Amino acid sequence: MKRLLLFDLDGTLLRTDKTISRVTLEAIMQCREKGFLIGISTARSEGNSEKALQEVKPDLIIASGGAIVRFQGQIVYEAGFTEEETRKIIDTALFIGEQEREIATDTVDAHYWNYKVVPSEMDASWGETIYTDYQDFNGAALKICVEIPEDCPQSQYAEEIAASVADCHWVRFSDGDWHKFGKAQATKEMALAQSAESLGLALENIVAFGDDYADIGMLRMCGRGIAMGNAIEAVKEIADEVIDSNDNDGIAKWIRLNILQG
Repeated sequence: MKRLLLFDLDGTLLRTDKTISRVTLEAIMQCREKGFLIGISTARSEGNSEKALQEVKPDLIIASGGAIVRFQGQIVYEAGFTEEETRKIIDTALFIGEQEREIATDTVDAHYWNYKVVPSEMDASWGETIYTDYQDFNGAALKICVEIPEDCPQSQYAEEIAASVADCHWVRFSDGDWHKFGKAQATKEMALAQSAESLGLALENIVAFGDDYADIGMLRMCGRGIAMGNAIEAVKEIADEVIDSNDNDGIAKWIRLNILQG
């Protein structure tokens, strides 16, 4: 019987300083020794998750919000935009509301952003970001993130951007003004559902941990959905259990109580 522990990154496995605590990492490694598979499910691209992936060495990686899934190094699921759809979304987003928007784009190979960031100001866990003004951009995106400030009609603008192409899904992040756009099939729960059966993973044997809007479907779907103590209320409301926060080793404490002492 395959059993999987599945972790969101930001706000869940990663602390506020974007590191994984030694205590939590050791607990996860002990679960692996007991036969558990370990998974990461994140809105980040694989490249932007590199530091965490090197530490955890997960068996399953759901990246770019569900647009791509790897199991033991092999791609088992992919649901991205075409080059034409990518161009349409970017063109719509750039000047919606007559104000240029910040846009971040994941492709299979790279992460792009139209904002010139001073390297010293970048999150050290984030990995390489390529600057582009998107004028000559012609890649096929796995996901596109658009910043829509609070003083704008956020939901209205997000709906207009999503409506620029067929079969587009969006969700906002709770810790800022960013909204993620992907194919309707590119959600964490859809990626998990589509890949689990072929990998011999029964959903009832998966424990998923999360903290934000994009995690809600995944937590509902799995055998046990666990909200971090720092999670938004919408996640806590649907979770089977709420544990301690990401900054207070909530995951390690849960593992010790429910797996290592079980």
